[in-house]
Amino acid sequence: MFVLIGYVIVIGAVFGGYALAGGHLGALWQPLELLMIGGGAVGAFIVGNNAKALKATFKALPTVLKGSKYNKALYMDLLALLYEILNKIRRDGMMAIENDVENPEGSALFSKYPKLMADHHLLEFITDYLRLMISGNMDAFQIENLMDNEIETHHMEGHVPVHCVAKVGDGLPAFGIVAAVMGVVHTMENVALPPAELGILIAHALVGTFLGILLAYGFVGPLSGLLEQKLEESTKMYQTVKVTLLASLNGFAPAIAVEFGRKVLYSTERPSFIELEDFVKQAKAK
Repeated sequence: MFVLIGYVIVIGAVFGGYALAGGHLGALWQPLELLMIGGGAVGAFIVGNNAKALKATFKALPTVLKGSKYNKALYMDLLALLYEILNKIRRDGMMAIENDVENPEGSALFSKYPKLMADHHLLEFITDYLRLMISGNMDAFQIENLMDNEIETHHMEGHVPVHCVAKVGDGLPAFGIVAAVMGVVHTMENVALPPAELGILIAHALVGTFLGILLAYGFVGPLSGLLEQKLEESTKMYQTVKVTLLASLNGFAPAIAVEFGRKVLYSTERPSFIELEDFVKQAKAK
């Protein structure tokens, strides 16, 4: 939603200012310039990326129109789930969660949190490390190192669409110059025309430079920044799980381990100690 609002502001400010200055908006409508700039950028995007990068980028782009799902309510669900898991382990032993870990879809414990169940990768991350904890063959340092490597891999994979979109944005001004040069070449081919007509052709050529820069910094470039922010938010979920489970492995009680996880969250989404405590009590009552 905010992406569309931002686009409207960009268009209104740029074209509105041009119109208020006495410019004719019709002169800016150059579909052939758009064809050269857009087509060139898309072609270069395909040439410069493999099939995995293309697929990841096309999958990530629709998410920019959606609001962030990583809010306080989701983090509270995550911390409450981790508390219940660790509390069950503390009360009944590590093997008590084996069935929950092997079949989270059929687990009464996991099914209380449908928003978390919908995130397949997060669910797999939690259950994989709980499974390693059940095995008892790895210490906290080994599990921490493995978690760091997996989170790094997740971050690198998520950064592929960010990099691809940023590269397209960086290339658009250059394709705008290409379109402008083509327009100048066309103008020089018709140098025998009257000055007034030559002026129109030159104006059309200059529109290419304008469109390339506008598309780069007003439309495509900001998307890479937004995708990167979304990636950082998703990574924070994994970091919260990591810190909480490691605190438990190091001997801290479930309530303290969850507090470790709470402290990792961004201040804008972090619940207070009392908020989380009340929410956990309500979850246990259910």
